[in-house]
Amino acid sequence: MSNDDKDHHNGLEQDLKVLARLTGRRQILRWMAGASMVPLLGCGIGTDDPGDGNSACSKIPEETAGPFPGDGSNGANALILAGIIRGDIRSSIAGGSGVAAGVPLKVILTLVNSKNDCSPLAGHAIYLWHCDREGRYSMYSAGVTSENYLRGVQETDSNGQVTFTTIFPGCYPGRWPHMHFEIYPSLGVATASNQKIATSQLAFPEASCTEAYAASGYSTSVNNLKQLTLARDGVFSDGYASQLASVTGNATDGYIATLTVGIAR
Repeated sequence: MSNDDKDHHNGLEQDLKVLARLTGRRQILRWMAGASMVPLLGCGIGTDDPGDGNSACSKIPEETAGPFPGDGSNGANALILAGIIRGDIRSSIAGGSGVAAGVPLKVILTLVNSKNDCSPLAGHAIYLWHCDREGRYSMYSAGVTSENYLRGVQETDSNGQVTFTTIFPGCYPGRWPHMHFEIYPSLGVATASNQKIATSQLAFPEASCTEAYAASGYSTSVNNLKQLTLARDGVFSDGYASQLASVTGNATDGYIATLTVGIAR
């Protein structure tokens, strides 16, 4: 490669890095799809940019909160309920009496700063919610509008971690098995959606879903899962590497799902 070629390559790489910071890695990939420029993304463009790269410091993609957030943006607001700050989210609170049945699951989220070498972000709040074994969302779905289970808020510790005790979510038509979460700058302001600084979703590996759904009570999920793939899911189809949880365990003893969540702070 001549000096002129090297200069051109380095200049283009720098331009792409700047562009990635402004527009995000996913959009860059769309623009460059099918072009010989794509390999340049391997030259280190924006490990702290939004995208689906495998870097632990990748900024997690912003996703929809969906129609059942319970954060005050669509009617119900679980964030203001007494007892919503909790680790075990299987039971309803504040007058609700329901308990979500299903395969036990612990969800461990580690919040890190994608702009500062994955340094842990302590003192933030994470609101997690998901559907029950039957695919219903408390506070919204028929039969569970008076319940608020499978919703909870926790403050990240010195390691940037929160742990939720819950159940393996069901699979309903049209969506891959997932969980929703919102991030707030502190526990004190985690009372309404207009205070959040990030919204995203967590996906589950197919093998874990298949195994979990063999347990009692998940028969509808078995059939729904067969109709879906992660690659065709409306949310995860443009990339899911930074949103795919690592899952260990089994349907008898329960599972542990872990995910590192990068945000720019």
